[in-house]
Amino acid sequence: MIKREFGNTGLMVSALGFGAGQIGDPATPEADIANLLNGALDAGINLIDTARGYGLSEARIGRHVAHRRNEFLLSTKVGYGVPGVPDWTYDCIESGIHLALQNLKTDVLDIVHLHSCPSNTMLHNGVIDALENAREKGKVRVIAYSGENQDLAWAIDSGRFGSIECSVNLFDQASALHTLPAANARGLGIIGKRALGNAPWRYATQPHGQYCETYWGRMNALQFNLQGMEWDEVALRFAAHAPNVSTAIVGTASSAHLAHNIALVEKGALPAEMMAQLQARYAQLGTHWPGEV
Repeated sequence: MIKREFGNTGLMVSALGFGAGQIGDPATPEADIANLLNGALDAGINLIDTARGYGLSEARIGRHVAHRRNEFLLSTKVGYGVPGVPDWTYDCIESGIHLALQNLKTDVLDIVHLHSCPSNTMLHNGVIDALENAREKGKVRVIAYSGENQDLAWAIDSGRFGSIECSVNLFDQASALHTLPAANARGLGIIGKRALGNAPWRYATQPHGQYCETYWGRMNALQFNLQGMEWDEVALRFAAHAPNVSTAIVGTASSAHLAHNIALVEKGALPAEMMAQLQARYAQLGTHWPGEV
């Protein structure tokens, strides 16, 4: 698996990271989760991205791969959901880190994000202070921000974060075109999420009320010639090899899908002309499309 520098953090990350949202579903058998996580590590993926809000995800990572902790980086997200503690407070961040360390069965979290936190809250509620304090105590290596649009731009400009996570895909290129160059210039590690754009090609007609409805409309508006490739190949190679992206995360609960995604990323970047056409087509249309929320 291709490895890249994660900004100026001193960490190295695989070009494809494992998004651990789907493994939080209690309906998925534990044996399947164990095989999936260990298979990801065996294949050379060294970033697992989870969050407090992903159900059983943190606990399952701790249960099944804590014994291989020196083989991978842990990325998680905090700021909410701690019983008896108000969201987006110093105490909530501190407690969230403590619980994550317990769940993940580790002494240190490599990357901890404020998860879609509004900039006004970051400015006044002491949440960044809590992350910085945890870093000083050795509980966190890199403090990070996960979000979009103006809040993401504020986080980058603040100079207080070591990395960011935001949407980077064919159907949501706003950050890639306009925001990530600034993050890269500041030496931030960059995690691209929603690399497959929620796979809108699964639907022959507009999927009303589905998570990917907005991206389905954008996909059809692009009217792009795939040049013999499938949508998933174009999308994943675009995201994983987009300029300034350190790693692109994809979530799955299927070992077969994981192996397929790894093979696509290892094909390398899309042809330069194709990449330029995709960016130009989006720039032509995207003035009418807000960034992902």
